[in-house]
Amino acid sequence: MGAGLPGQPAGGWGHVPPPPKEAPRPPKRVEPVPGTPFGVVHLDVPPVTSGLAIGSLVAGVAAALVSLLVICLGATVSGQGSWATGVFTVLGVLAGGGAVVTGLLGIRQVRRPASPPAVRFTGRGLALAGIGCGAAGLTLSLLGLGLALLLSLA
Repeated sequence: MGAGLPGQPAGGWGHVPPPPKEAPRPPKRVEPVPGTPFGVVHLDVPPVTSGLAIGSLVAGVAAALVSLLVICLGATVSGQGSWATGVFTVLGVLAGGGAVVTGLLGIRQVRRPASPPAVRFTGRGLALAGIGCGAAGLTLSLLGLGLALLLSLA
């Protein structure tokens, strides 16, 4: 292969270092199996962020953004175009309701005690934020629909 751009080394831009390796985790405890030279190893499993909590936050932010669209459409569109406000209101209510439900399930999943071999979940704050954003999006979507109806009747 020929030389690249001026100032570029002949072998490319450089060597990309490999990702850092995780240090091996020591076993939490080892229980010997009676009568054999073997043992049962219990490993320490790191906590995992709850997928329900992440989904709740994503749906809550989407509901909040859709509710802003509903309010903008409700304030500007009058007459026959108000059906678009209703369609986006349904989307905002579904996303907001989904965010609240998945947030509550996420909090339940995080709160549930896990025995040592099971995976522990984290993400209570994400779930709470998803519930808050979802409830706000749901409420603002309904208020935007009310605004659209009020302005179309006036």
